[in-house]
Amino acid sequence: MTKPSFPRLHVPSRRLALALLAAALTLPAAFSAKAGSMDEIKKRGLIVATEDDFRPFEFVKDGKPTGFDNELIEDLRKYAPFEIKQQILPWTGILAGVSTGKYDVAITAAIITKERKKSLDFTSPIADATHYYVKRKDDKSINAIKDLSGKTVGVQAGSALLGRLPELQAMLEKEGGKLGKVVEYTSYPEAYQDLALGRVDYVVNTIINIKALVAEKPNVFAVGQPVSGKSYPAWAVAKGNTELVEFLNGFIAKEKETGRFAELQKKWFGEAFPDLPVTFEPEF
Repeated sequence: MTKPSFPRLHVPSRRLALALLAAALTLPAAFSAKAGSMDEIKKRGLIVATEDDFRPFEFVKDGKPTGFDNELIEDLRKYAPFEIKQQILPWTGILAGVSTGKYDVAITAAIITKERKKSLDFTSPIADATHYYVKRKDDKSINAIKDLSGKTVGVQAGSALLGRLPELQAMLEKEGGKLGKVVEYTSYPEAYQDLALGRVDYVVNTIINIKALVAEKPNVFAVGQPVSGKSYPAWAVAKGNTELVEFLNGFIAKEKETGRFAELQKKWFGEAFPDLPVTFEPEF
């Protein structure tokens, strides 16, 4: 499928710029080295990058990191025979930092894509990430996929969801419609705020994130229909760092065996995903 030629508008964030500057000033010089081997990691510790605001996977509440992945990080601290050094930062700096060796692993819901697999390797999937749209609950003009034709969509800049909008475009074209203007945001909270204010007509995100949003604000938002094929998020490491992938997969497997993984999925996602694939080869 060819890439779509739809109009895009990028919404910058002053908060993002300040956060990236702060991260750059506070990271030790050692963090800029190439991806470390397991022997190096055992000596200096595992450098983990997580997002600052991606509910329910990772977010900060009352000054403390929480969410599905952050609870797993606490378990990882007990499992690993070395120190876990966590860095919390905006999404836009995470995967690039992992691919260049600034961080050893992105413990976040990074959707596995063909493009990302060129520079990253992934652990076993941690959840379902099929893409859905979310709309304002009082918007009676949207009731099915065909109703999205020509309407303005919000999506996170640099995300896999942006890259898979051609699937939605194909769905709309089959109905005689077309994809409208695409507005890119540095974070989903900003996109949801604009949706609530009517600046965009709908937002595309993974089903887990959308369900969490609607559960938090049921009088404002409503879940729509799927706008992509199957998709899965996983943790990412630098390409070729096989030993680290094996170590992390061993940890994930143990969490599953003890029932802890399903327990955390139910707590944060409202459901468990017992049939996740061990590996996943994306079509997009």
